[in-house]
Amino acid sequence: MNDLTNLQTFVAAATSGSFAKAAARLNLSPAMVGRRIQALETDYGVKLIERTTRTQRLTEIGVRFLERASRVIDELEQLNDLAGPQNDEISGHLRISGPTTLGVKRLASSIARFANRHPAVSLELNLTDRNVDMISEGYDLAIRVAQLRPSSLIARRIGTYRFVCCASPAYLDKNGVPAHPEQLERHRCILSLNLVPRDQWHFEDRDGRVVAAKINSNIGIDNGEAMRVAAVEGAGIVYAPEVLVEEDIAAGRLTEVLGDWEKYSLPIHAVHPSRQFVPRRVKAVIGWVAGDLRR
Repeated sequence: MNDLTNLQTFVAAATSGSFAKAAARLNLSPAMVGRRIQALETDYGVKLIERTTRTQRLTEIGVRFLERASRVIDELEQLNDLAGPQNDEISGHLRISGPTTLGVKRLASSIARFANRHPAVSLELNLTDRNVDMISEGYDLAIRVAQLRPSSLIARRIGTYRFVCCASPAYLDKNGVPAHPEQLERHRCILSLNLVPRDQWHFEDRDGRVVAAKINSNIGIDNGEAMRVAAVEGAGIVYAPEVLVEEDIAAGRLTEVLGDWEKYSLPIHAVHPSRQFVPRRVKAVIGWVAGDLRR
């Protein structure tokens, strides 16, 4: 068991690029990471990682050792999964990355229900709007809202991230309701600093014609929840993810506008490292989250 623990620690250190990052991934101290790798090097009589005060690099044998160690860990995962179906129990640890708005509004509750269903699984959910480096940061799974670029990662589409246009009733009573996207130029709008381009909102009519509406704004925000609050307070019209504002629309705090026009949408993907073997717990949580997003 110590050999396996030391191997896992070595793989974490080698792929993350530093003992400190590996320690954060494994919830250990950097000193403990160093001791485990030193024990591994002593057991096998080789130098795997050369370190200075500022950098570390794998030795030539360390590169080959990493490839074999990763394969051994995958093989052990497969052995665990072979035994698992007998009692339908899923176990192990999962590190998941997800975007902030979708994470707060959907993923957190979905992951919580998954954890209740499978108490032998331990889960970490990190919410950030940057694309994490799954290998170096040690993530098993990432949920991403984007058109994905080609990569070595494996992606499965699990949903659609739709946008709506809305404003508070007080704002609309005072400033009127736009009947066409081009009329937005005469309105105050809440600009999302995360959209590209920031000052154009795209709409499509029933005949497939696309209108890129020019937006005037005196407020720009880079956080979805803050945008929602500003819209409820009457700061202007917002072009926001449906999942962010649907409760406010249902409660009457916000009113949808330009509802006959199609808005921007993005695919939601579950992404995991390209490995020959995918742990059963990863497959299970992908299926679970996909089912929740379809509801």
